[in-house]
Amino acid sequence: MRVETGSEPLLTVENLHVWFGAAEVVRGVSLTLRAGEVLGLVGESGSGKSVTSLAVLGLLGPAARVEGSIRWRGRERQGRELVGLSNEEMRSMRGREIAMVFQEPMTALNPVMTVGRQITEAIQVHERLSGREAKQRAIAALEAVAIPEAARRFADYPHQFSGGQRQRILIAMALVHKPQLLIADEPTTALDVTVQAQVLELLKTLQREHGLAMIFTSHDLAVVGQMADRVAVMRRGQVLETGSAEQVLTDPRDAYTQSLLAAVPTLRTDREKPLAGVANELKS
Repeated sequence: MRVETGSEPLLTVENLHVWFGAAEVVRGVSLTLRAGEVLGLVGESGSGKSVTSLAVLGLLGPAARVEGSIRWRGRERQGRELVGLSNEEMRSMRGREIAMVFQEPMTALNPVMTVGRQITEAIQVHERLSGREAKQRAIAALEAVAIPEAARRFADYPHQFSGGQRQRILIAMALVHKPQLLIADEPTTALDVTVQAQVLELLKTLQREHGLAMIFTSHDLAVVGQMADRVAVMRRGQVLETGSAEQVLTDPRDAYTQSLLAAVPTLRTDREKPLAGVANELKS
């Protein structure tokens, strides 16, 4: 059963601009997201979708200049304004309220630390737990994302896992504090199509079970059609079109969206169809 989305915005992005030096890479982006809702952020490489996602978590670094509003739990004068918060203030929100799954697990995971230590450290940043309690929580998180023999593999290093398992470990780390919003930035780009389907099915299941809101960025319209409630299409730092997944992916209004869809041989928007089936279709 799908989670009913809340009536008040969980996240409101208004007129967001991002510059790196003289280059403006996000130009006036406005988006809203409600509790339990999945927003698909679609666009080709360089469209600004990943920069927009990173701006929400304040992860663009000191070289970026950000203007506009990113408001958590409300709009206008309600909620908490995230633009302008210090790194320390944002750190208190990362993981606990908003978490992120990055596209390349081997760069997101520390290669010289065991996965168990990495998860327990993430837990202890926000919660005062003993080492034993944090380990139990970490093992439970690994079990929740279907890592086989999680208790034994707790002491293994990232290179000892497959690509799909490493991505599952990142998902476990992201969800260990039960955040309200998960940002998945091209989470399966580095995986082959069969493993990709398994990871996406896991994300879809966890999103429904926990009532997560999600921003899911991808260039793959077939996958977005399976994952998202609403879709925003980006190009050159701007949002060109937004609407329900069904409307945008079957009756697009913008010429650019139409060209993207024309490049997809077959696009299904039946959200109940297993993603593994979509993967098999794309391979054929």
